[in-house]
Amino acid sequence: MQIRYAVFTPILCRTQRFNCAINNTRLQMLFTQTVPGAIYLLATVSPRLDRYITLVKAYKMSMELDVFVGNTTIMDMEVYQLWLDGLTVSDAVKVRMDEGALLECEANPEVLTSDTMDQFRTFQMCERLLHSPTKLGSQLLYQIPAQNQIILIERYYEFDSVFAREVLGKKLSKGTKKDLDDISCKTGITLKSCRRQFDNFKRVFKVVEELKGPLVENIQRHFLLSDTLARDYAAIVFFANSRFETGKRKLQYLSFQDFAFCAGQLISYWTIGAMDSMMEDMDVDLEKEFLNELKDLKVLVNDKDMMDQHKILVCAALRGKIKVYKLMEVNFKFIEPCRYDRWTVAEITLFLTHYTNAAHCLGTFRHQMIWDRYMGVIKSCILQMYHE
Repeated sequence: MQIRYAVFTPILCRTQRFNCAINNTRLQMLFTQTVPGAIYLLATVSPRLDRYITLVKAYKMSMELDVFVGNTTIMDMEVYQLWLDGLTVSDAVKVRMDEGALLECEANPEVLTSDTMDQFRTFQMCERLLHSPTKLGSQLLYQIPAQNQIILIERYYEFDSVFAREVLGKKLSKGTKKDLDDISCKTGITLKSCRRQFDNFKRVFKVVEELKGPLVENIQRHFLLSDTLARDYAAIVFFANSRFETGKRKLQYLSFQDFAFCAGQLISYWTIGAMDSMMEDMDVDLEKEFLNELKDLKVLVNDKDMMDQHKILVCAALRGKIKVYKLMEVNFKFIEPCRYDRWTVAEITLFLTHYTNAAHCLGTFRHQMIWDRYMGVIKSCILQMYHE
């Protein structure tokens, strides 16, 4: 054989890996299922490859070459997900076999194991680039199509909501990382996957914690994530920075998405950047001036005359419209009737709407703008957190 190196750009399709022996040397070969195309490209390099075409037909996609090189890094995204899930090679092979990979690819267990091991090795070598996604597109070591780069980054930074719920609001430090064993047992997520997700949270937090400007945009710019995933990370950064107590027993029923929604509301309406787009301060810090002004709203509960007037206005607007009207009129509270009488979302929405609007009819109440800014977020968060 005259050829020692055959270089071609493989067509994007499902791939197989085969073992062959050349001069008593075992080589792991890459061969696409589009055999005729591959053979044609190789035949243009060396006319003496004709005899290998017969070999391929006889042994069902096996070939003898000294070296076989492709300049595109081919990755199986199904195997990539198994790697992300923290499976070992043997466990991943078992999953692939259960899903029918042997029949689909006409391979044997040894070939499937070799392919899985090679894929895992490729992902491990690329992992350091995924820590800084912006470098993935500019590096030349791995020729990865742009669309595949997007998938690699997005999936690497995706996380399990149940895991995020466990670490939400906690300090992203070594102390929390020590608890990952317990979290892994509790959630059923592999420890390796838990560590990857936690390290991603910590990495994003460290990069954006001191940056100026909109939090979601900063995350997207530095980590190239989709808008939805960037907003979820913004919620994690926000809670890690503000240290809200999300682990209380009464809040255990709330999911990560419930908290993520509330974080989005707080970021959009209660931070410095929410009211002044020209401000360059990072929008994970609540506006201190607004928090101080909230003290003025206590007059609605501390001033008995104003509280009674507020109650009269709300009850008048809700008379005959909600089933717990009598209980509410006697004991003007909100949480208890919701909890024990199972208000519907429609009833809660109606109550909160009139509760907010009634304050505008109080002649002595002088904090309308602060009230609306406060109740707008409170109403949205209550409706999100209320599970019928």
